[in-house]
Amino acid sequence: MIVRLARERDLAAFTALAAQVEHWFGPMVGDPGFRDAVDAHLRESTALAAVPSGADPGRALLGGLLFGAEPPVHHVHWLVISEEARGTGVGRALMAEAVRRFVRGPGILEVVTFGADHPGAVTSGARAFYERLGFTPAEPTAPGPEGGSRQIYRRSVR
Repeated sequence: MIVRLARERDLAAFTALAAQVEHWFGPMVGDPGFRDAVDAHLRESTALAAVPSGADPGRALLGGLLFGAEPPVHHVHWLVISEEARGTGVGRALMAEAVRRFVRGPGILEVVTFGADHPGAVTSGARAFYERLGFTPAEPTAPGPEGGSRQIYRRSVR
């Protein structure tokens, strides 16, 4: 697997990843705001793509990540792993590369994930994933577009 900066030609693959998780996050594929967000991250070189080693350029992504920062706070805006690659280390590799490329400490790394009562909280594995990476649950935040609860997770960075 290779984790690299995402490119404009990856837009369709990001959309395909989004389609796999709309049952948890609500509609993204047809949402112009989602496309605008991905486009902005691509232009700003703050989008990462995980691809199989030796993959064709147009092939599906194993995972994608959109990142932002307002130092000293850094934000994982979006992290999705393809259904077939979940549990194989893709998410961990994307997070490690994001921290290596984008995070300058000391500071805080934040992500908004499912609230404890959200149907995707357990089935997606998101909360457990972030906890294994050293994040701790913080305060609740605004519900997601599908109406489900959300919670901020934080981790200190040095």
